[in-house]
Amino acid sequence: MATFVLLYSGGSMPATEAEQAAVMQAWGAWYGQLGDAVADGGNPFGPAKSVKSDGSIGDGPIGSPSSGYSILRAGSLDAAVTLAQGCPLLQAGGQISVYETIEM
Repeated sequence: MATFVLLYSGGSMPATEAEQAAVMQAWGAWYGQLGDAVADGGNPFGPAKSVKSDGSIGDGPIGSPSSGYSILRAGSLDAAVTLAQGCPLLQAGGQISVYETIEM
């Protein structure tokens, strides 16, 4: 099995505690469906800084901001994409980039 990083962009946190609880329940249910495919459930991201090749430091990310990640195991990139399609972030208007990691 290969390892894949799901890099989340966008999405929003609901305003009320009840809505937040429902979102957390949806994430828990999705992780439950994934079972052993979850290598690392990941976390949301906070503020970012960037470091450029010239050593300069900037506020914020380089490129599009990411909002979090998860790491899954799957048999192929297409299989990982299929697993990602059930992610609750998509229902909140977010997007997911799926990357296969390369073992070195």
